[in-house]
Order: sequence, then C-alpha cells, then structure tokens
Amino acid sequence: MSKIEIKHLNFSYDGQIDPLFTDANLNIDISWKLGLVGRNGRGKTTLLKLLQNQLPFTGTITHQLTLTYFPQTVSNPQQLTYYALNELADFQQWELERELNLLGVDLDCLWREFATLSGGEQTKVLLALLFLDPASFPLIDEPTNHLDYAARKQVAQYLQKKKQGFIVISHDRRFIDEVCDHLIAIEKNQLALYQGNYTTYLTEKEQQDQFELAENQKLQKEIGRLKKTAKDKSDWSMSRESDIHGNPLIKGSGGTGHAGAVTARAARVMKRSKAIEGRMERQITEKEKLLKNLEFIDPLKMLFAPTHHEILFQVENLQLFYEDKPLFEPLNFTLKKGERLALVAPNGYGKSSLLQALLGTFPGKITGTILRPQNINSSYVRQIYTDNRGLLPAFATANGLDYETFLSNLKKLGMERAVFTNVIEKMSLGQQKKVELAKSLSVPSELYVWDEALNYLDLYNHQQLEAVIQATQPTMLLVDHDADFIEKIGAKEVHLIR
Repeated sequence: MSKIEIKHLNFSYDGQIDPLFTDANLNIDISWKLGLVGRNGRGKTTLLKLLQNQLPFTGTITHQLTLTYFPQTVSNPQQLTYYALNELADFQQWELERELNLLGVDLDCLWREFATLSGGEQTKVLLALLFLDPASFPLIDEPTNHLDYAARKQVAQYLQKKKQGFIVISHDRRFIDEVCDHLIAIEKNQLALYQGNYTTYLTEKEQQDQFELAENQKLQKEIGRLKKTAKDKSDWSMSRESDIHGNPLIKGSGGTGHAGAVTARAARVMKRSKAIEGRMERQITEKEKLLKNLEFIDPLKMLFAPTHHEILFQVENLQLFYEDKPLFEPLNFTLKKGERLALVAPNGYGKSSLLQALLGTFPGKITGTILRPQNINSSYVRQIYTDNRGLLPAFATANGLDYETFLSNLKKLGMERAVFTNVIEKMSLGQQKKVELAKSLSVPSELYVWDEALNYLDLYNHQQLEAVIQATQPTMLLVDHDADFIEKIGAKEVHLIR
C-alpha cells in the first residue's frame, strides 16, 4: 500500500526561537482516515503545507500522491458557483452533483454566485470538489468552522463513507471521533501516531503521561542522589587537597620523611575521587537526557460571583422579527441560578439575535415577555469583537480587569509571550478570540453569555474551559455547535424551531 514517510523533519519559520519540528518522523498508510491534532501555533496547517512541498525544510518527505487541499481559494467569488469550481478542477457536472447530493446540498446553489452562498454551503461545495478524484489524497483544514451541528453530522457521515484516506484538522472532538481511525498528534516538536479516534488518543495519552510523569519523578530522585554524591566527593577532594597543602610535615623538608609518600597517596586518592566525580556527572547528564518534556495544561480562573437571585431569565412566548418576519416560533424557557442553557438550532435561526434580545441590544421587533432582574453583572463573549483594540495593559484598564488575572488566563490559554506586546487588532483570529475569552473569564460575573466561544480555539483550550466550568458551576447561556462541549459542561438544550 502507498505510504507517506517523514524522516528527520526539521522546520522553523524565520525569526522563530523554538522550531516547530525537530527530527520528527512519521510513517502513515494513505488508506487511513487521519485526524491531525495539537495546540494552536504548533504547526498543524504548516505540516499540511510541508506535505505539499510549499515550505523549505530539512529531512525528507516521501510519497507518490496527488495531494488536494481544503479550503481551496476561489479566485472570483462573484462567478456562478459551477464556473468558479470549474477553475479549480476538471470534472463532469454529474460527478459534482452526485457528491453534492451525498452532502445534502441543494443543486440550485451551483447557479448562484459563490459569494452569496452561506459559509456552510461554501464548505460543502468545496468538500465535494475535493473528493471528485478518487486517486487523490485530501488534506482537509478545519472543515467544521462554518457548520452548525446538523451540517457537521452530515459532513461526518459523508467522510465516514469515503473509501479513500485523508488527513483532517478539526477542533470538534465528536467530529474527529466519528470520521477518524488514526490520530497524528503534534507533541512539543515531534509527531506521534495513535491508532483509533480522539477518545482513544486521550485515554492512551493520559496513561502515557502518567507513566512518564512517574518515570520523571524517579529520574529526578536519582539525579538528586547522584548530584549529592558528586558534591560529597568534590568536597572531600577539596578538603584532602587543603590538608596536603596545609600540612607542614608534607610542605617542609624537616618533617618525618614521609612527605613524598603522603603526597603520592593523597594524589592517588584525589585522582580516584575526581574520576568518581566525573563518572557521576556523566550519569547525571545521561539521566537528564531521559527526562520527558511533558506538557501540562494549566487550569483557568473564572471569577464567578453567585447571585442571590434564583431566576436569571424567565422567557414566555418570545418571538423576534426582522421586517415582520419571525426568526423562530414562540419560545419559552427559564434560566435558574447555577444552570447552563445552550441555544440549539441550525445557522440562520436567530440564536445570536436571541442573545442580543436577552441582553437588551436586539434592533428588531420583539413580542412576548423577558423577565430579568435588574443590575445583574454579566460577561459576554461575542462572535464579533473588532472593537477590541490597543495594547493589553490599556485594554485591561479600559475594561476594568485585574491585569494579572487577565494576563494569567491569556498565558494559560496558550498565548505566546512574544504576542503580549502586539496591539490586539494585529493579532491572529485565534489570539483575538483568546483576548475576548480571557476578558470574560476575568470579569466578576453572575451570568456568562457566550456566543460560539470555542471558535478558533484548540482542543486543549476546550478541555480547559470544560474543567473550569465543571469546577465553578457558573450560570451560563451559550450558543455553540460542539455537542461534546455542551454535554460535558452539563448544559440543558433550548431548541429554536420554525
């Protein structure tokens, strides 16, 4: 069977202090359906570029494949979708329509401008294009970013049925579990291969980390013992040397006549002790090489301030309208202190608009009743936060944040120290999301309102957020398409229907 072989791969970007990959090795079968996971900034997308020979590196990457990458770049999105796709690949119309049917896409979208398609529709038509050539090996980078829960399930089922292998990057654990039979994990600057899905990987990784942690503790004790022994030998050697030079019987010529013998014996003892000391140092060096550079995910801090109010929201027969058109059917729910409610619906059903209505910022028409206590301290993670600007210290001051808590949460979310001096508007999308999220975590709040807070965050961040919510048990109202996250934080679901 055909393989992709990576041997002794080394790569770093110009000016980067720590390399992304150091002597990394990997051997994969192209029939496998591989998930690629790792912390943001550790080189997932870079690895896909290296496989396509788009970046200079040392080492070897060997394969005899046609690699196809998602998302493809549409040069003229104002064209009809069919013609925009024709510029990216050669295909028969019936072949494309077959794939679109499998993805549940209305074929009319082919005869609309690509730019007018929703994010989910664009994702699906580009995925369909990716699988038209059964001999190609797809590299799929974040296909779930613009998909709601139902669409993710649809795409997962589509990928499950494909006979050809692929590599997919996704921050949706359930999606990875459903479509992958092997995992490539970027651990520090190495590539590790695991058989199974993401859940299997987590179990194996936890067992491996616990074993290596125990081994590290044993090595640290052994290194400590060797260092003490080496120091004792060094101290003894120094004391004997001092005795030799400070003894008048040895220094003078009028002594007992044993000066030469004592000096020779002391010199032999010192030489032997120095040899022992050197051997100890070599053992210490060898054992230090065996220490595993384990990666720990630090817990976040959430400044939840429980309210004395038992009910935060009472919603009765609520509807929102744009131009007299209702976004959803009349809605009823109650959010009590310590509960978490997740608003669930396909994209375009008005979930974000509902959050705005509950917070008093919805610009359209509202019917029904929203009962909410006055003067509740709430913390809001928004989907759009382009007004976050400037340097971090000034941003913290302007938002009334404790700077140390804010900075600590940013560090724990994986924000690189080199980024701390950048203005927020020049940061990457993932870094800007971390600023918005760290702000929310660092505000003393009785209520947390999070609108797709997981976007642009890696799976390690997902685990951190789950852990802090499970430990803190805050009152929350949230929108998210990650069903696994909603389940793990114990959120009840409120479904919007039409």
